[in-house]
Amino acid sequence: MQERKQQNHRRRADRAHPPENFSEETTVMQTHVIISYDGTDNDTDALAFGRVLGEAGARVSLAYVRHNTEADPAAEQAAQNQADELLERGAHWLGHPEVARHVVVSPSTAEGLWSLAEQEQADLIVFGSDWHTAPGHVQPGRSALRLMEGGPVSIAIAAAGLRDRADAGLRSIALAGGEVDDAARATAERLAAHTGTPLALPSQEGVDLLVVGSRPGTPEGRVGLTAANEYVVETATTTVLILARGASFDVQEAAARQGEQVHAQQ
Repeated sequence: MQERKQQNHRRRADRAHPPENFSEETTVMQTHVIISYDGTDNDTDALAFGRVLGEAGARVSLAYVRHNTEADPAAEQAAQNQADELLERGAHWLGHPEVARHVVVSPSTAEGLWSLAEQEQADLIVFGSDWHTAPGHVQPGRSALRLMEGGPVSIAIAAAGLRDRADAGLRSIALAGGEVDDAARATAERLAAHTGTPLALPSQEGVDLLVVGSRPGTPEGRVGLTAANEYVVETATTTVLILARGASFDVQEAAARQGEQVHAQQ
């Protein structure tokens, strides 16, 4: 794995433009969200949830994984241009054409995003559901499933069809049951506090986000689910946030603190 990650680093071709809601000078770390985007409808659902997080104060960037390089320089440049154009379309869909973009070269989408998340010190990767998922439901694709098995970053899986919901937001938060990681509970409670409503039950209708913590015994900073919570994710009818063990964050609180700093400096 280490050798493959080193190869991925050498082959990575990244293009980044700093988003306007991020300043290198700020001392408050914003939640950094990477959206996995390949231009498909279900990855547009990932854009929709990433936009919700961005509006709540997260730092958002886009990533696309190319699986090989071309031997011919002209063909390689054309492939890179296509990847750049794809991410440009995703940025415009978000409504933030200046958003950071990363084109990663890796034989595996999961390993490419794994390596990128470590390099960028990301807090969260957002995926769309698998292509055949019914609207309003969640089904992790292969790349998401790989990162659910010991990945180094929290992940979110957007409900299918979220792209078509004009009311997409964070108004009702639920926490999956079982032996709950304290950090996952803290994250869910903070998000619920910002909505002005108590934590909802996972089975309750109208939930916007289901928070799922990693199982006991999972190494700190890694993702690992119990069999029961794997079932919860696969049968969810709302967007799911799966937190790495010990990971706790609050995008809205970070944004508020950053705003206070900017105001104080003026």
